Amino acid sequence: MAEERLAELIAAAVAANEMAYAPYSKHPVGSAILANDGEIYAGCNVENAAYPLGQCAEATAVGSMVMGGGHRILHIVVAGPGDHLCTPCGGCRQSIREFAGVAGAPVTICDHKGNILLETNSAELLPLSFGPENVDMTRS
Repeated sequence: MAEERLAELIAAAVAANEMAYAPYSKHPVGSAILANDGEIYAGCNVENAAYPLGQCAEATAVGSMVMGGGHRILHIVVAGPGDHLCTPCGGCRQSIREFAGVAGAPVTICDHKGNILLETNSAELLPLSFGPENVDMTRS
């Protein structure tokens, strides 16, 4: 990926982090996806007093991508609240897998200032994953 596009993705994730609604955990997260349509889709975490009703930043970004017409994640950036790693939760890893495919997509983890802390791949974050191709398998 061109450095310029990665810089755009990081800036979008950091901006989303600043918009997060995290009054309970005080753990704002932002995420940005570069999709197959060339667009960048961002999302932030949105908490709720009834905790199970909250939404992760990655899930918000995936929903924005789908609503915008994107169908495949080419790269995703997650910007956490501090200088520690803030990797996607298990549910978000599965959601990313759905749209990144079995081979995966690059994943960049940043701090709240946009400093890169980790560069990995979604397939490495969720090895031996279950995906759409598994649903189509039938017994022989």
